[in-house]
Amino acid sequence: MASGTTTEQVYTYQQGFGNSHASEALPGALPIGQNSPQKVPYGLYAEQVSGTAFTAPRAENQRSWLYRIRPSVVHTPFEQLPNANVVRSFDVGRPDSECKSTPNQLRWSPFPLPTHGGIDFVHGMHTLCGGGSPSTRNGLAIHIYSANADMHSSAFYSSDGEYLIVPQQGRLDIQTELGRLMVEPNEIAVIPRGIRFAVRLPDGPSRGYVLEVFGHHFELPELGPIGANGLANARDFLYPTAYYEDKEGGAYTIVNKYQGQLFHIEQGHSPFDVVAWHGNYAPYKYDLRKFCTVNAVSYDHLDPSIFTVLTAKSDTPGTALADFVIFPPRWIVAENTFRPPYYHRNCMSEFMGLISGGYDAKAEGFWPGGASLHSAMTAHGPDRATFEKASTEELTPVKLRPDGLAFMFESSLMLSLTNWALDPAFDGGKMVQKDYYKCWQGLHKYFDPNNKDVTYGAEEVKK
Repeated sequence: MASGTTTEQVYTYQQGFGNSHASEALPGALPIGQNSPQKVPYGLYAEQVSGTAFTAPRAENQRSWLYRIRPSVVHTPFEQLPNANVVRSFDVGRPDSECKSTPNQLRWSPFPLPTHGGIDFVHGMHTLCGGGSPSTRNGLAIHIYSANADMHSSAFYSSDGEYLIVPQQGRLDIQTELGRLMVEPNEIAVIPRGIRFAVRLPDGPSRGYVLEVFGHHFELPELGPIGANGLANARDFLYPTAYYEDKEGGAYTIVNKYQGQLFHIEQGHSPFDVVAWHGNYAPYKYDLRKFCTVNAVSYDHLDPSIFTVLTAKSDTPGTALADFVIFPPRWIVAENTFRPPYYHRNCMSEFMGLISGGYDAKAEGFWPGGASLHSAMTAHGPDRATFEKASTEELTPVKLRPDGLAFMFESSLMLSLTNWALDPAFDGGKMVQKDYYKCWQGLHKYFDPNNKDVTYGAEEVKK
């Protein structure tokens, strides 16, 4: 094997969200002044990867030029793989539907790690829910991954959508065509549609969440009156530098997710043979601990949109196909305010996961590695213990969850649930907390038309 960088240089990065980056693992490998010269330096092939249509507006246009040992087209024909982990369609109501719909509040205990060996990232990825369709490029899927093995002599890419990966347990060593990313819990990685990658697990068994969007690419949210700074700063997004493998003679398998189905091809050389590249269509990572939180400093609990890290727009202005939102450690100082999240019915679907610590709307039951889903217009909010504590506690400044981090995938779509998510015959369904609804059943009736100043948390309540 020959590689384009030393071990110490493997995880070096370029900064800046959406920038046009350039990187070469051999000096002079990038052509000067043009993209496709008659002869590329070092005998490489020039290959363009287009993430948007050629004619997309310049501000939205995404593409990169790759200079590689062999072009990607050198492979065997695609063959379909039998796979029940991902679903072809989120349609419901037909006898052959792979999904079901329910407006019930749902919560899952931590999803289990594999109990036997040899489960890599691809084979350990299960679709939990989703909506829309990749064939129309409008929709999303939420997957859970749980793996205990590295990907060897293989790679994966999705033709359906862009992957936002949220590790919860264990680092991910992600090797992509454009270079390598080391991603740990409290960081995220985004792999654009069509970019091939492989995942290794340096810490052993690993678990996490994936948001796949079929529509627009992820972008930074507008800041509006916040101004020029705050939330996720563009300079903190890190892109890989070129790293190549000159390996051939073995069998390399590449798995492609296409219209919700898995296909594979074979080739006799490493897919990670890009010696140089330039452009703005590339994978990246972001450290969530660098998020600059905006919060209420006088009164009231502001809407969670102020915690948006990335957004994928829909065709309706101001409405996201999907937002990636975090609830980071932060100071809570609002006066005369019910500080936890308010009771809510939302036109959006809210999927939540927990990376570490706890969550301020639930006293118990929501654990790291688990999840919850509150569907469109389904009521949700704090449980009884949280409500009574927040209604009676002294309102001093508090550093909220200094060791915790929760997140939300929020979508304008109504999401369908897969059999894996609901059926107790599968690992996902086994984790469904059947009594989740009971956390609200103990909420007392405090209303008293003769007493404006009731005492919350009292033992005796009005029946």
